[in-house]
Amino acid sequence: MKITSFETWRCQRKESLFDSSRTGRSPMNWDVVVLRLTTDTGLTGHATALAARSSIVTQAYLHENIAPVVMGRSPVEREAIWHELWTIDRHLTFFPIYLPGPVDVALWDIAAQDAGLPLYQFIGACRTSLPTYASSLFMAKAEDYVRQLRAYKKRGFPAYKAHPPGPWRKDMEIHRALREAAGDDYVLMTDPVADYSLEEAIRVGRDLEKLDYHWFEEPFRDFELAKYAKLCAALDIPIAGTETTRGGPWGVAQAIAFNAVDIVRADVSWKAGVTGTLKIAHLAEAHGMRCEIHCTTMGFMDMANLHVSCAIKNCEYFELLVPEEPFRFPMKDKYPIDKNGIAHVPQKPGIGVALDWNAIDRTCAEHKITKLK
Repeated sequence: MKITSFETWRCQRKESLFDSSRTGRSPMNWDVVVLRLTTDTGLTGHATALAARSSIVTQAYLHENIAPVVMGRSPVEREAIWHELWTIDRHLTFFPIYLPGPVDVALWDIAAQDAGLPLYQFIGACRTSLPTYASSLFMAKAEDYVRQLRAYKKRGFPAYKAHPPGPWRKDMEIHRALREAAGDDYVLMTDPVADYSLEEAIRVGRDLEKLDYHWFEEPFRDFELAKYAKLCAALDIPIAGTETTRGGPWGVAQAIAFNAVDIVRADVSWKAGVTGTLKIAHLAEAHGMRCEIHCTTMGFMDMANLHVSCAIKNCEYFELLVPEEPFRFPMKDKYPIDKNGIAHVPQKPGIGVALDWNAIDRTCAEHKITKLK
């Protein structure tokens, strides 16, 4: 079995999903590139690539730099392909952080289908479900977060994570308002995606400890390892990081070696696919740490995340960015989350969810195909 066709659809979307004050001068359009690999046996594997502000570049990377490595190869050569793409990244290409993960996901999708197994079973099953936490966007006011918390708590979600907008004093007000609204026993986390000073982060962290928050995530840029190490030493609340750390498992290894985090983050989009995410999860497990899987902001890839999360032991929650509907594209299926907020891993072979090809075709700006000659 070998890859004979490499197709992409560059899909343009009108939604502006993130506050421009946190992402630059103008709101980001959340464009998506859909990838399909086809084998000579007729099996197809799918994935999606993040393409905010750069969908044309993403599509070019895929066809010009990644397709030549994949074409004519067997899907079982995932490890060799993964390392070859890292070599190209170092010497030539400098991939965006969200590439080349998608091609690795598509290869795993094919291999699991060929085995007739759901992806998590093909990897090695640990469980079939995980509790979900609702993960907010940036919002303007504390009451906006409280309103959303109450809505998802009513829907049965057992936990909620805020992305407060800053500055740090306002973030503390939001943290307090959420605890008051949630009650003493409800699980809360926070991820300010911040540029706090060390002193500010310590003040916020100590307040979070009094409020009994479950973890404190990304108060600094992920490369500020010395600051993270000092913060971890100063606080009891678990510090989560490495979400955007470059270098996949090698980058995360540096954070662990520096005692810079208590919980590591990874996902199939930003950490070089299923292969890269598994390496990070197992690295964290060997150090007695959790690897909390980060949402990809794309429904299909988040289902790949769920498969990985159910194939490892050291992930506690499934993250769902909310409101969830704008991020479900191009997945046709609804998120498999029950009335108690439990996410159940799909049971069909491969990743096991369908894509909405009508929506893909309707939003497609360009379809490109590379075929084996």
